Amino acid sequence: MALALHRTLQPLSWLRRHVSAAFCLQSGACAVVAWSVLHGGITLPPASRTAAGDAGAGPMAPAAASHGPARPDGASPPSSSIQLAAAPGVAEAQLALSTIDVIVTRNDTLDRIFRRLKLNVADLASLRGLPGLRARLDSLRPGEALRFTHKDGLLFGLERRLNESETLKVSREPSGLKADVLQNPLETRTRTVRGRIERSLFEAVQAAGANDQTAVALADIFGWDVDFVLDVRPGDAFVVTYDEIWRDGAYVKDGPVQAAVFINQGREFKAVRFTDPEGGSRYYTPDGRSLYRAFLRAPVDFTRVSSRFNSARRHPILNRIRAHQGVDYAAPLGTPVRAAGDGRIRFAGRKGGYGNLVEIEHSSSIVTVYGHLSRFAKETRLGAHVTQGTVIAYVGMTGLATGPHLHYEYRVNGVFKNPQTVILPAAAPIDARWQADFLARSAPLLASLDPAPGPMLVSR
Repeated sequence: MALALHRTLQPLSWLRRHVSAAFCLQSGACAVVAWSVLHGGITLPPASRTAAGDAGAGPMAPAAASHGPARPDGASPPSSSIQLAAAPGVAEAQLALSTIDVIVTRNDTLDRIFRRLKLNVADLASLRGLPGLRARLDSLRPGEALRFTHKDGLLFGLERRLNESETLKVSREPSGLKADVLQNPLETRTRTVRGRIERSLFEAVQAAGANDQTAVALADIFGWDVDFVLDVRPGDAFVVTYDEIWRDGAYVKDGPVQAAVFINQGREFKAVRFTDPEGGSRYYTPDGRSLYRAFLRAPVDFTRVSSRFNSARRHPILNRIRAHQGVDYAAPLGTPVRAAGDGRIRFAGRKGGYGNLVEIEHSSSIVTVYGHLSRFAKETRLGAHVTQGTVIAYVGMTGLATGPHLHYEYRVNGVFKNPQTVILPAAAPIDARWQADFLARSAPLLASLDPAPGPMLVSR
């Protein structure tokens, strides 16, 4: 049995001995080939390199290799690992770059941001030294985004959107930092949407497919004829043709309203935008009458009317009947108060129960009064001229006031008028020189407000 067992195992022993020897020879050959490739002595043909890369480290990988001749020009083979060796430090530096996105806060400067991020302030000095760049770097706006690229505090890149169509891009080159202003061309698309109010103008405009900018624009355009806080009712409707601003195929924002119609409690108001040859843009009725008035109906963004014009109101503090010869607009403390019209400040100071008070004298013997103010704007002083919409003060509760609000009065020749119902003087109509141009350009815009022949698309 021992002899039979020996005869059986003898071939296995022979096979193991020969296989081990072949494996050792093959492994040695692989090592020689690998050393030669790494040191530029052997170049693998593309097909062989692909096969070797796909095969991995298995025993079939060396069999696919081909001992080709060395490159006659002595250049390194086109292998990624060889390229890294040929250009030491370049790829590693790129991989080591860090990117930081920063949202600018109030009172932020680039100097403060550089120090906060531990960036090299010498790079900032170099940037400011570039021609025409200092003003573009120092005028930061709260809320805007900046992108920094750096390595160990050394600045390699900075991006800042200067406006809707321009981007500042800083990059590091062998010669130093370089700044370019890239143009981002904008595209304007005209769009018409229509809607019906169920609860609020903002909700209806959004449901129609437009945005808050367009809702605010509608309220501004028709604000002299419609009180969008008190007069709007469910069932009121609108149609608006406006511009959309796009950049690189992406929506940016709603642009100006070009034409609109608003139906309030059965009354129809139409407006069309016209830019005259002098560059001024305003809204007019289809026949050229200005939609603007010489005075704002309400000179503050208020939350509610806390007290109306009333000749027999009981005063909440004095507890006696005392005529309320203005309108009280409740608003948060510090809300800006604007001049209702162009004029000259004839009083700015403290006066009895009014508390802090501003009086503005306008043409046509009209005087507007603003009371209970918390503080005055910087430019508000006796004798100063103001234009409609200029911020003159801020809502407060000085004097005889139970809460923050603006007390607003409108007087004509010394007689108190109800600011909510008085007929406001209209602004000048369109100049006769431009009437024909106005009618020609406004016709297609007004036609866009007509009922659409099919369903109105509201998706972009």
